[in-house]
Amino acid sequence: MTKRFLNQLLDEASRPFRPGGHFAYHYARGKLSSDSIFREILKRGLFTAPGRYLDLGCGQGSLFAWLLAARQLYEAGHWPKDWPAAPKPLLLHGIELMQKDVDRAALAFGAHHPIVRIEQGDMTTADFGHADVITILDALHYFDHARQTDVIRRIRAALPPGGLFLTRVGDASAGLPYHLCNWVDHAVTFVRGHRLPRLYCRTLADWVALLESHGFTVETDPMNEGKPFANVMLVCRVPG
Repeated sequence: MTKRFLNQLLDEASRPFRPGGHFAYHYARGKLSSDSIFREILKRGLFTAPGRYLDLGCGQGSLFAWLLAARQLYEAGHWPKDWPAAPKPLLLHGIELMQKDVDRAALAFGAHHPIVRIEQGDMTTADFGHADVITILDALHYFDHARQTDVIRRIRAALPPGGLFLTRVGDASAGLPYHLCNWVDHAVTFVRGHRLPRLYCRTLADWVALLESHGFTVETDPMNEGKPFANVMLVCRVPG
């Protein structure tokens, strides 16, 4: 059941990207099928309460397509019995630096989607407004430590009591797996048509200390699914 369901979910989540062409569709499908964090979000019920979602560095909106497809299948009765309820987004707001990705998102979701809004912007300066869930997947290390600290401060200010910040980082203390992570990161960035970035990483202990200093409680969990990487999912909650 679960394998068949995941294939159906992948089909539904990838479908919106077909109008964007070969790259948009296959990039979304490859990302959503190979990256375990998308499945873990659903299996662990991290986003079950109805709410406003903000994805910083959202790319072409693959996470939003995944959440919308999950809700569609859940409401249609196609859902694993041992999984928590699917997310119920009230608003899906994305901020993405690269205009090419914003353009692909516009083709995927249309200009007037009832709950999806993806705009070009820089998360280090953009207004976050208010959200119940904020995500940054594999993007915090693209800007320097001072701006990382400011972004986390503003994320905390944008969340209510009980709010959730979900991110994934590389653990700079992990040795070779950490360096493999960075090599893959550079390769994917290049394939997406962007310049190769300088990376500003921290050890896992430093990430946790930074987040806790801004009032979050932090749970850590390796998020590599058998791959020789040093990715760690950080589930950061505002005490409620």
